[in-house]
Amino acid sequence: MAEDDSGQTSKRQVPAVTRAIAILRFLARSNEPMGVNPIARELGLIPSTCLHILRVLQDEGLVEFDTQTKRYAIGIGILPLARSALQKNTFSTLVQPHLSALSTTFGVTAIATQLAGPGQMVVVALSQSTLPFRLQVDLGSRFPALISATGRLFAAFGALDEETLRQRFEKLIWDHPPAFEDWLTQIDEAKRRGYAVDRGIYISGVTVVAVPMFNARGEMIRSLVAIGISERLEEHDIPKLAEALVAVRGEIEKLEFSTGS
Repeated sequence: MAEDDSGQTSKRQVPAVTRAIAILRFLARSNEPMGVNPIARELGLIPSTCLHILRVLQDEGLVEFDTQTKRYAIGIGILPLARSALQKNTFSTLVQPHLSALSTTFGVTAIATQLAGPGQMVVVALSQSTLPFRLQVDLGSRFPALISATGRLFAAFGALDEETLRQRFEKLIWDHPPAFEDWLTQIDEAKRRGYAVDRGIYISGVTVVAVPMFNARGEMIRSLVAIGISERLEEHDIPKLAEALVAVRGEIEKLEFSTGS
């Protein structure tokens, strides 16, 4: 950080670090290994620069290189870093037993998400449903901050204007995409109720209920989410589930306050 004439600190850009992070995020999103040129083209990098960064990341074990296909993939060397971050996340530790209780009581998959990076939420804690048929959600999974029930909350309590919301909305992928105007109505409803529901819109046959969590500045940085099969999660169960999620939020906030987190 540097200090300008006004005495305020300004962020100094470090292009190499920014590009390396962009490459890691791109590879993490990719469903298959990618070559240098497609990576460079997607991220707007000079291929030779992209190659140099990839080689450094490979040396550090953060990406893997297939000598046969000449393609790169995210490396397992990222796992110890991710595991350490999650283990040191006090919120994850505090919320875990509450998620387990929710899963048992309501037969849902309960997760906690946290804002990570630009426009992304990451799963930092979870408890799978004990039912024979359940949804597979992994610790560390990422998804767009504006998608599904959590997305409606992020839009409701965030500072994004309507035009920005429209631009980001057009990039979202749903099983049953809503009209933008309908989505705005759902956002207003989520803000009024204090929780959001996605019933089969994001994923067919799946109901998602979410409540927001805020930092000391009143910014939404986390969400508590319950995911269930719509056939098993009746309409009258949703307010009860939302109420249980709100109660968990209250417990976590008290614990964080008492521990100074």
